Amino acid sequence: MIRIVALGFCGLAIYVVLPSLVKVIDAWPRLARASPIWMIGALIAEIVSFTFAFTLQRLALRTKGWFAVVTSGLAGNALTNVLPAGDAAGASLQYGMLATAGIDIDTAVGGLAAASLLGLGGLLSLPLFTLPAVLGATRVQPGLLHATLIGLAGFCLFIIFSTVALATEQPLRRLGFIAQWLWNKLRRPKTLLTGLDSRLLEQRDEIRSALGRQWRRAVFFVAGRLGFDYLCLLCVLRAIGSHARPSLVLLAYATAGVIALIPITPGGLGIVEAGLSGMLVLAGVSAAEALIATLGYRLASYWLPLPTGFVAFALFRRRYGPVQLPDTNHNRPRPRPHEGTSRETGDHGD
Repeated sequence: MIRIVALGFCGLAIYVVLPSLVKVIDAWPRLARASPIWMIGALIAEIVSFTFAFTLQRLALRTKGWFAVVTSGLAGNALTNVLPAGDAAGASLQYGMLATAGIDIDTAVGGLAAASLLGLGGLLSLPLFTLPAVLGATRVQPGLLHATLIGLAGFCLFIIFSTVALATEQPLRRLGFIAQWLWNKLRRPKTLLTGLDSRLLEQRDEIRSALGRQWRRAVFFVAGRLGFDYLCLLCVLRAIGSHARPSLVLLAYATAGVIALIPITPGGLGIVEAGLSGMLVLAGVSAAEALIATLGYRLASYWLPLPTGFVAFALFRRRYGPVQLPDTNHNRPRPRPHEGTSRETGDHGD
């Protein structure tokens, strides 16, 4: 029933944003006339952004190996971006691939959760860096200003929640009890969900352990990932001849990133196109240039990584064999090293 409702919401969302998505796709002929030098720069910036993301995951997973981290990250990202509300499916695939490569599942859960939380915090913090433009002499459209204030409020709430969750036990335990009660009440499973509060605390401890003393490096990698992803958008704007103020483009980028967190359509398809193009117009970019820039940015950040993810999955299976996915009752998948290859966990970092 929940899957049917999710598909219904996904279809409705795509129907609502379909006109904006079609307008963005129709800008393809004009994107072909963009400066190739700047478009190559945009692709390089996005590749570096993905590299920072995988370096962060590698740090959080406490491994020196690259192959399993990169291939599982690309494959999980691709699956997430092709399924409605595909975050759970993408995460499950990534956990399974890491476990198959020999990385402990508890380490994977804690490490990837830590990386995701840091990424969310970094995204919500971006409006802080645009305050000089908002509070100074720069004229800001009311819609963009309101989005900035909402983003700042979200960042404050995130900091408060993260501090409470990492430092205390009772609020997280209560949250586990409530979520467990709702799951059993609404889903009415044959086997009732139990012990969710304890598992939340265990995962919280794994997150703290994953960060450990490496939090400065982790923050640097988060900043690098977001910074080069934003640079990709700036390069696309320059490729089409737009000279919008970077501070206002950053506001538009941050707002569109927050909108993309809504897990309704696969990879925010349609929602991101509508949100980013609209925010770029508020940032001073013409409507036609906003559509072209959105198409170019999404081509580098969304469309091109999709086939790369399927190739990465095929390469992973070639080295490690079939992927053992984690089961639904939260039992730990048993790592199974592929014959003739070394296990990633034999290469732990500091």
